[in-house]
Amino acid sequence: MKDNIYSVLIGGEAGQGVRMSGILFSRIMNKVGRHVFEMDDYPSLIRGGHNASLIASSIKPVFSHYEQVHVFACLDDCAYEIQKDKVRDDGTLVYNSDAVEGAEGIPIPVYSWIKEEGNNPVLAGTIGVASACALGGVDFAVLEESIREAYPKYADPNVRLAKKTYDAVSEHIGKYQIETGDGKLGAVMTGNEAISLGAVAGGMKCYIAYPMTPMSSVLHYLAAQAKRLGIVVSHPESEIAAINMAIGCAYTGVKTMIGSSGGGFALMQEAFSLAGQSETPLLCYLGTRPGPSTGVPTYTSQGDLNFALYQGHGEFSRIVMSPADNDQAFTTTAELMNLLWRYQIPGILLTEKHLAESTMTTRFDFDSIKTEELLMYDGNPEDYGRYKITESGMSPMLFPPVENAVIKATSYEHDENGITTEDPQAIVAMMEKRARKRKAIEDGLRQIKTVETEGDGKIALVTYGSTTCSVREAAKYLDDVRIVQVIYLEPFPIWAVEEALQGAEKIVTIELSIDGQFTTLLKQNGIKADGSVRKYDGRPFDPLDLAKQIKEVI
Repeated sequence: MKDNIYSVLIGGEAGQGVRMSGILFSRIMNKVGRHVFEMDDYPSLIRGGHNASLIASSIKPVFSHYEQVHVFACLDDCAYEIQKDKVRDDGTLVYNSDAVEGAEGIPIPVYSWIKEEGNNPVLAGTIGVASACALGGVDFAVLEESIREAYPKYADPNVRLAKKTYDAVSEHIGKYQIETGDGKLGAVMTGNEAISLGAVAGGMKCYIAYPMTPMSSVLHYLAAQAKRLGIVVSHPESEIAAINMAIGCAYTGVKTMIGSSGGGFALMQEAFSLAGQSETPLLCYLGTRPGPSTGVPTYTSQGDLNFALYQGHGEFSRIVMSPADNDQAFTTTAELMNLLWRYQIPGILLTEKHLAESTMTTRFDFDSIKTEELLMYDGNPEDYGRYKITESGMSPMLFPPVENAVIKATSYEHDENGITTEDPQAIVAMMEKRARKRKAIEDGLRQIKTVETEGDGKIALVTYGSTTCSVREAAKYLDDVRIVQVIYLEPFPIWAVEEALQGAEKIVTIELSIDGQFTTLLKQNGIKADGSVRKYDGRPFDPLDLAKQIKEVI
């Protein structure tokens, strides 16, 4: 196995506990000292349909799932028909003999066993976990302990099913004998959870959103943890209500984040421009899935890059940032929150379903984040003007209630006090004030890491967002490459990109877009790619397939 990768697929119908089994197996791998990456595959259905959980683990960091698996735990006939070709030549199929006929592998009477335990279909997932643990050589005691931690109220029937599974595959226990480490390597969490915690670390006190895949889990997670985190979470009646409520919160000095996907964020464009005109800091989390329109709601894409870069109407500054993995998502979310409040602008944290909902080993230090002091007004309240013209473009802030102060926020063009104006000179002065922020933002971005570079090969693989994780894993199978990840996309950090590309003989862009929006963004900034690898079927790259495509391009 390359880097001791152990790849597992658990597949079945909705209601068989497939999602929970993927999380449980990931936690077990973490417990025995292995890095993990887990991805869920599920349809946009209220009930039913095929569900799958793909888990890759390794003694070394692993950044992607693998389509070809060592173990396929097949819980129903639909999963078999869809996924049977994903078993490696040296792989093992463990299948539900009550549902699948004519398969070659290890048969387990899943439905019969579940019926004996009260006929709760969700128990099937435990059989999948137990199969993967047994074939990987995980001691049963570790599995039992993990089951009891995960399902304290329903531990006994799950443990009994796990023991039956170990007995059924007894001749194959330890077939892959995975290497283990010294214990937990960090937390196992989703990208949405890492971003949520990053926002809190950056000072967020309020999260407002209307549910929409892949952002709904942020709402659920923060609502469940609100008291512990000391925040307020609100689910209003629509996306339009959400962003306008958020602007109101920010007006009072409360750091606020909203979340949505493309269709929901499209409804927010007018209010996004309102934040630009009123100079209201607002962190907008945009999770990308394939479009246009409803598209493919539960899969992944990078087709909203231009949508984020050019969000809203009129001319005003914004920052667009896209993290690669959980650790980076945590730190850059907090960093972006600070930047937006420093420059008093709206901004977009752009990510994809692949990062938002995938689970991976995560190691960040919550206490490492420092929130910076805001630019506050300290003069006579009666003299306060919200839009004081300054050399930097940023005006001192004041939050209500303050006695004898008038604190204006407006969607109209205005003077320094926020009074509506149509005077040409006043319009020019205020437009130029806001425009000066861009220079200040660029100066600020030069002080932080806007581009991440890994390796020093002659072939530069240039990418962004969660596709970076796929590229990292593919790079293990390539020679003489370097990875260049652009973290901040607007303003585009051309100075850092050019430095990262020094000495490169070829440039290959990699993205989940049919139009090559990222490739075009580079070209607009004077960087022409020699080749491009694109994928647009709603699925992330498989590392082995990606490595093959990169070789063909170069």
